[in-house]
Amino acid sequence: MKEVISLVHKTLEWLILILQGISVTVIIYGVLLTIFKFFKIEFSKENRILKVKALNKAKNFLGSYILLGLEILVCSGIILSILKPTLYDILLLGSTVALRTVISYFLKKELKSSNENSNLKEENS
Repeated sequence: MKEVISLVHKTLEWLILILQGISVTVIIYGVLLTIFKFFKIEFSKENRILKVKALNKAKNFLGSYILLGLEILVCSGIILSILKPTLYDILLLGSTVALRTVISYFLKKELKSSNENSNLKEENS
């Protein structure tokens, strides 16, 4: 029985490391895509207003990757808190959830504002 528990524990520790790696990979991938979009937008022949709109979309795009990465990190934190429920790990999980919540709130607010501005401009056209 101890061997089974030890095997499950080791497997979950590996799963935590894999999830943390995936989380970082998702965020880095989003950053790289956004950097590519940034240069594509900046060197395009569009007027400045269209460039600003495109940059705002790129910023929201990056925010979605950051949120996804943080969601995966929260999952690994939950598993870690179950395995080793230390105060440090629980506080780390809580701060990650708080960060994700704040970023999500402001990203949704910004998306709503962008959509409202787009709708107003379409109505005025």
